[in-house]
Amino acid sequence: MSKSRPAKPEAFPCRSLPQSTSQPEIARLSDMELMLKGYGLTTARFFYRMPDFRHVLNEFVWQFYDLAPDHPTLMEKIEWWQAKIEGPLHSVSFTHRKLISPGEWRQVVGEFPVH
Repeated sequence: MSKSRPAKPEAFPCRSLPQSTSQPEIARLSDMELMLKGYGLTTARFFYRMPDFRHVLNEFVWQFYDLAPDHPTLMEKIEWWQAKIEGPLHSVSFTHRKLISPGEWRQVVGEFPVH
């Protein structure tokens, strides 16, 4: 007697793309390249209710690179959650920080070794 396994849920989408960037192109970019293109680190806290125990509130914390002020990746994640996950969202809070800015990045022309 074999029991069928439930279908494996889809993976949480990992990156949203600006309209001008293709999927294969963004997949090849390093974290540094994303930051130089204007992406910043976003930390999102998803509070959701357990499907079987609606009075239980659970938390899911997730970090990813996103573009401010529209936050297309975050909006994509929220839409994905509402479509694919049984636990309804209670609330979502997030913070966003650009890790580098143009003023912090400079080209070094030479190096002076000491000893």
